[in-house]
Amino acid sequence: MASHSQNRRSLVKAATFRLLVFCSDLTVVFLITHRWDTATGLVVATNFASTTLYFFHERIWDRIQWGRAAASYVHVELVQALLGKK
Repeated sequence: MASHSQNRRSLVKAATFRLLVFCSDLTVVFLITHRWDTATGLVVATNFASTTLYFFHERIWDRIQWGRAAASYVHVELVQALLGKK
């Protein structure tokens, strides 16, 4: 169940980030080309590709343990904090 919510979270993060980038890219490309059709086509294609790549990049990094605290240590710290022992 946790994996499903993590996938959904990654998808929502990717979508909201891409929306910001889409608006920025559309503005820049339009200012260069002065054509909405060209700007829209280029931005849609590149943002679709980037969103797909970001999603899989996020999923791969989610499986990498490097740089994360050990799970047992995190659980002990969390329990202590919740019990007010720290």
